[in-house]
Amino acid sequence: MAGSPAPRRTVLKGAALAGAAGLGAAACSTDSKLGHAETPTPTSPVELGAASDVPVGGAKLYKEQRVVVSCPAKGRYKAFSAQCTHAGCLLGSLEGTVGDCPCHGSKFDVTTGQVLHGPATAPLPEVPVTEQGGKLVAGPKA
Repeated sequence: MAGSPAPRRTVLKGAALAGAAGLGAAACSTDSKLGHAETPTPTSPVELGAASDVPVGGAKLYKEQRVVVSCPAKGRYKAFSAQCTHAGCLLGSLEGTVGDCPCHGSKFDVTTGQVLHGPATAPLPEVPVTEQGGKLVAGPKA
């Protein structure tokens, strides 16, 4: 019976390592939306705030609404989902017009939605956006 604890420990360690490896694989899965919105774009119109908050030639990240808006010229706006297309994480910050995903390092041009640096390979989905009475509204029928 003295030999029985060692194999049991080995089995338990192996089970623990297999479980941890499975969690790691799930966290990096491209299908994972764990803890994030399933829908990457608004499903109904949402008010974002004053249009003047988005600088001409710049962009603004609206984390709560999961949208990023750029302003290429005065009075013109373009919006995209702020949810990374790799694993569904929310963009964490903007550096000029480059959106940064804090989860795995993907970077996006928020004026076009295009991927600048992977692991993401798909561009950010475009979101309709309009200015209504000095306020920006994003989403369907905006």
